[in-house]
Amino acid sequence: MVYGNGSEVMHRVQEAMSRVAKAQYLLFTSIYELEAQTIDGLKEKLQIPIYSIGPAIPYFKLRDKLSPIIHNNEPNYVEWLDSQPKASVLYISQGSFLSVSSAQLDKIVAGVIDSGVRYLWVTRGEVARFKGGGDDNMGFVLPWCDQLMVLGILVTLWVELDERRPICRCSNAYFPQILGSSAKSKSIVDDWKIGLRVKREEGVESLVTRDEIAKLVRRFMDLENEEGKELRRRAKNIKEICRRAVAEGGSSQTDIDGFIKDILQC
Repeated sequence: MVYGNGSEVMHRVQEAMSRVAKAQYLLFTSIYELEAQTIDGLKEKLQIPIYSIGPAIPYFKLRDKLSPIIHNNEPNYVEWLDSQPKASVLYISQGSFLSVSSAQLDKIVAGVIDSGVRYLWVTRGEVARFKGGGDDNMGFVLPWCDQLMVLGILVTLWVELDERRPICRCSNAYFPQILGSSAKSKSIVDDWKIGLRVKREEGVESLVTRDEIAKLVRRFMDLENEEGKELRRRAKNIKEICRRAVAEGGSSQTDIDGFIKDILQC
């Protein structure tokens, strides 16, 4: 993973790419059907086997009857989610590696509260930011949750505040933070068309205002909005592509088998 700005980043990228020629294989935790043009281009340029084995999470082993892990004295967020109207909850993951600035986070919190939507917000050490704002019954803030369970059951919208890739059936608002995030943002917004790009205003730290956040959230959560309906339809298609890729005979399963065979022949 490469992060930073300017020439420092470019140097790191060039250094990383120079090592590719020494590799025996390249493995991507992506799905061929989602990035076929890029993967085919690399296969033409490089003289080593390239395998796409994503998604690298146990999402497809979930079953509706599985119960999430709830620790002692921890509020039961699943019960809270189950008590909310269908498709009404905004899920926000703040990210554990690299998140937005403190000033931007304040505006995001204020914007989400101003929007009036229900939300489940996973954040570490930032709970105090939510005190005294909005209706406590509209939001649930906690340091950790069973993300696969939550995303696999009833999430409408996933707002990522770091660089992770969406896998489940949910639309996205995206804040690119590191090199690679901008490329993923392009895929999500321009190629797959399952998300909206958060526009930053010119000025100090290019902060997105609380009003812009509130408007964006309302757009996503409006179930009668044609734009939102189309985003959800495309996201559902992405979900099915992921399922087919890991099924028997799917592209990811085939590449995993091929990689194992190559290793055994070494």
